[in-house]
Amino acid sequence: MALKDVEIIVALSGTTNDGSHELKMPIPFQYVNCADCGRALQMNEAAQLARGETMVFLHADVIPPKTFLADIQRTIAEGYDAGFFSYRYDKENFLLKINASFTARNGIFTGGGDQCLFIRKSIFERLKGFDENQVVMEDFEFFERMKKDKVRYKIIKNDLIVSARKYEHNSYMRVNLSNLLLVTLFKFGYPAHKLKSLHNKLIRTPYQNPS
Repeated sequence: MALKDVEIIVALSGTTNDGSHELKMPIPFQYVNCADCGRALQMNEAAQLARGETMVFLHADVIPPKTFLADIQRTIAEGYDAGFFSYRYDKENFLLKINASFTARNGIFTGGGDQCLFIRKSIFERLKGFDENQVVMEDFEFFERMKKDKVRYKIIKNDLIVSARKYEHNSYMRVNLSNLLLVTLFKFGYPAHKLKSLHNKLIRTPYQNPS
């Protein structure tokens, strides 16, 4: 698959004012100015505009490997309906390497947004997209529905590069314990808006709006 055959849609929240509209890219792309904020809503709005048969949801601060497109194309050709990538962090750290190692296999944290979901558009539409009421952990909620629907997926062991900034502004232990707590509460059906509030209290990030 050549890059010229790929449609790139950048979904911006309704409150974005950081100059993202002025970014220049060497390849064609389009912006979507979403009506509101929230990753589920933004990804759904972009998905509605997508014309291809396979959709890929890549976070803005995640760098894909050189064979990214070929990996996705080959996986779909093998008969899988969806997939994810393993990843590593952009900082050399033994503990972060341990965390990243778990992304290469199925487990409690499989399906997180940093793993870059790709999925056949027909399957995405059958599952009715991301739940916009799930204001945090929308990726895990969608993955739960994928599993219930018996969607065939594969984890590609070719690392994305993920920003370690969350760990740079919090301790390693704080992030890991917070993630474990949030995932556990999600699994037990804790309300999404309460999860969001708890996340914002537990994890300090420089780009986060207070709530």
